[in-house]
Amino acid sequence: MNPRELYEIYKAHPSVQTDTRKLKNGDIFFALKGPNFNGNEFAQKAIERGASYAVIDQKEFKIPSKTILVDDVLVTLQQLAKHHREQFNIPVIAITGSNGKTTTKELIHAVLSSSFQTCTTEGNLNNHIGVPITILKIKDDAEMAVIEMGANHIGEIASYCQVALPTHGLITNCGKAHLEGFESEEGVRKAKGELFDYLRTLTHGYAFVMWDYDYLQKMSKGISGVIKYGSKGDAHVIGQVLKSDPFLEVGIVQGLNEKNIKTQLVGDYNLPNVLAAVTVGKFFKVPELKITTAIENYIPSNSRSQLIEKGTNKIILDAYNANPTSMKLAIENFSKLPGDKILILGSMAELGKVSEQEHGMLVGQIKNYHWKAVALVGNEFEKIAHPFFQFKNYIEVKDWLRGNHFEHVSMLVKGSRSMQMEKTIEA
Repeated sequence: MNPRELYEIYKAHPSVQTDTRKLKNGDIFFALKGPNFNGNEFAQKAIERGASYAVIDQKEFKIPSKTILVDDVLVTLQQLAKHHREQFNIPVIAITGSNGKTTTKELIHAVLSSSFQTCTTEGNLNNHIGVPITILKIKDDAEMAVIEMGANHIGEIASYCQVALPTHGLITNCGKAHLEGFESEEGVRKAKGELFDYLRTLTHGYAFVMWDYDYLQKMSKGISGVIKYGSKGDAHVIGQVLKSDPFLEVGIVQGLNEKNIKTQLVGDYNLPNVLAAVTVGKFFKVPELKITTAIENYIPSNSRSQLIEKGTNKIILDAYNANPTSMKLAIENFSKLPGDKILILGSMAELGKVSEQEHGMLVGQIKNYHWKAVALVGNEFEKIAHPFFQFKNYIEVKDWLRGNHFEHVSMLVKGSRSMQMEKTIEA
């Protein structure tokens, strides 16, 4: 069955699912394969749970009139999403970057949805499966779409662009992330730059560019429309940090009549994310009051720069992910807060051959500040000689916190997703 024929079925059942546990009645089930599972084996269960059809790529799992046999389920999902995308003549804004892309996506979505019917990536469904699923959630009344794109190898962003066909794009930054796959910061720039490479091919492609970063200036050359934001220079929108103790307050110097934005984001490293949302809102003519209100009302979740008050303690939970760049910024920001401070940091993943070096540099940075206590967690920190508390996992940290009964302190809890650092503060 070709994508156009499948699309007719999709129009009658416009909801797809890849997990039988989340199936709703009438969904089309796509039987994807992974390292530890074969979705074809769940086709029968999907039908029993109310799926209208199951898309499979192994004929032995065929169920008469209920399965659609294709050569490759994943490729078919992506082709179907591309065909769906081609039915819409709306702005599609793609967002990628090493740090801050989910927060930026959420802020931009908050701003745009105050004036437009806007579809966006849920959570961080930003990979080869999440991108097509997000596109397939674009409904007939959509006026905008905001698509987050993550990657840990060169070529991924380019492939997502061929499905999402973005008209506008934003790269938050290019830092030290996923170095195991990218090998170097230059590799990161090449991979993230695939979004700008795609926009450069369009007659009316637009890039929102953080003008403080020289490398993004260079990467955006040749794109027909470049809209600049930053903290200085000749950007269209210019803003600066007024306060960050711990919530960020931004002063807009240029581009907005509403001069102050009091966010519920922790950390001055969120300044570019806020300015990006202001810039996109202004570009699409969202009323200024709606822009500032949307940003001020946005409350981060999912362990991203969350402020949690627990008894007499204030906890900054930023445990969704970590890399050398985000760790450095988070520690610098945290060090500026008043009072006693405790660092609880988990190991950083996907750094490959530079992992020990990067963890060593992080330990060196930590030594530059005064802390009430520092707890380092995971195998990567065990390889580094340091004077701090060392734990194997979040369970040991949890026991340590219980035993010490810290009061009237601020804590920063951060680490890579695999470390599950958010569990250190669970009751």
